[in-house]
Amino acid sequence: MRSLLFLVLISICWAEPHPDNSSLEHERIIHIQEENGPRLLVVAEQTKVFTHRGGNVTLPCKFYREHTSTAGSGTHKIRVKWTKLTSDYLKEVDVFVTMGNHKKSYGNYQGRVFLKESSENDASLIITDIMLEDYGRYKCEVIEGLEDDTAVVTLDLEGVVFPYSPRLGRYNLNFHEAQQACRDQDAVIAAFDQLYDAWRGGLDWCNAGWLSDGSVQYPITKPREPCGGRNTVPGVRNYGFWDKDKSRYDVFCFTSNFNGRFYYLIHPTKLTYDEAVQACLKDGAQIAKVGQIFAAWKLLGYDRCDAGWLADGSVRYPISRPRKRCSPNEAAVRFVGFPDKKHKLYGVYCFRAYN
Repeated sequence: MRSLLFLVLISICWAEPHPDNSSLEHERIIHIQEENGPRLLVVAEQTKVFTHRGGNVTLPCKFYREHTSTAGSGTHKIRVKWTKLTSDYLKEVDVFVTMGNHKKSYGNYQGRVFLKESSENDASLIITDIMLEDYGRYKCEVIEGLEDDTAVVTLDLEGVVFPYSPRLGRYNLNFHEAQQACRDQDAVIAAFDQLYDAWRGGLDWCNAGWLSDGSVQYPITKPREPCGGRNTVPGVRNYGFWDKDKSRYDVFCFTSNFNGRFYYLIHPTKLTYDEAVQACLKDGAQIAKVGQIFAAWKLLGYDRCDAGWLADGSVRYPISRPRKRCSPNEAAVRFVGFPDKKHKLYGVYCFRAYN
């Protein structure tokens, strides 16, 4: 009886190592194919693609078949399936699938995704009107008969990570409340990679906060006694994974650019919180959210030394050019606090969305 020889190709995708996240560094895909038989190969020309909220992006993916003159010329129909990988690598979120004339998109991707199909072997996915939630890793899987192969592409967004705690004070949010708190401030809960990039960019924050994978971490660039000790190494400190219902921490949120105008409202008098809300409405806008002031500061270089109300009842001001009496030591969104809404008087930051 003729024996069959199988060739095992082991592909290891290596990611830049991050502290305390070594368990997420490697993904292993094993392909088993019969020697001398048709071979299907799926390739992503770029492993990471950058874009911004509201934009359009193409996730590259092409497939090739050996022993045939034309891609897809075999007897089986080509099936292309795109999924989004989650922090739990046993779960995937369906995005788009097509086979022949049958095409289907899923969830909030409906109406926003389709294949580029610039050639017979092009399985690249176009995503329009990018949302903050679209950030992450996507898998392109091509199947023909008994053969299949995959490629993984990371969709990265230009944006800013910011720490957030509610009016009640630090460590008052369980995981689900943290997710909602970020959404309320025009943001989403940040992923570890986003926090790590923010740390590399200089983010230093001693309060631990939830991340999208359910872990609790915080970034330290200047080691000091209350934050792990003076002799510890700078990095992203990991508290591990905690009970999403019972454990309470702050949260790290992520936001990107916005389709609108952020501005400080010129008004003849200072305002209470309710007066500030009404003043923005009268000006054809809404009182700005925390994510919007961070995006304007980080992405647009917005600079204003006037403290103003925001939608969550906090008072802040953005400084891009440090100077005397205006954050002399660093560029930052300065936090004044959560003053008494009925009696304290401040200016107000507004946001007017573009149609």
